Amino acid sequence: MSVNKVILVGNVGKDPEVKHLENDLSLARFPLATSERFKNKQGERTERTEWHNVVVWRGLAKVVEDYVKKGSQLYIEGRIQTRKYQDRDGNDRYSTEIVADNMQMLDRKGSADNSNQGKAAPSAAQEPAPSSDYNSQPDEEDLPF
Repeated sequence: MSVNKVILVGNVGKDPEVKHLENDLSLARFPLATSERFKNKQGERTERTEWHNVVVWRGLAKVVEDYVKKGSQLYIEGRIQTRKYQDRDGNDRYSTEIVADNMQMLDRKGSADNSNQGKAAPSAAQEPAPSSDYNSQPDEEDLPF
């Protein structure tokens, strides 16, 4: 048995890049920063930040496009995926990404990091199956505020 599961809580490093592909398929990419605070050997408080490349597909990508921006705080669940590609010189390169299948926005209502033209952000978004209809807006009852 093997498990490939990632859970991250962090802040978006730049506005997501969204691509709309054929068959109404959407893809969004953005960097997510997670930070760890600790005391070093000298007893000084230190912070280390890791950057993760996050990829979301389909309906979840549409939620990201509408509600996520630089500075947004997110909870992400997904899996690690490494892609191999060749650069312009023909050298093999690798890219490691977090393919998210669940996302929850953690920003507080009314905070500067969560103002997006007055839109109310959904509290959670589960990646739908490819055949599900995700074009409907969330019901008022589903919103956390």
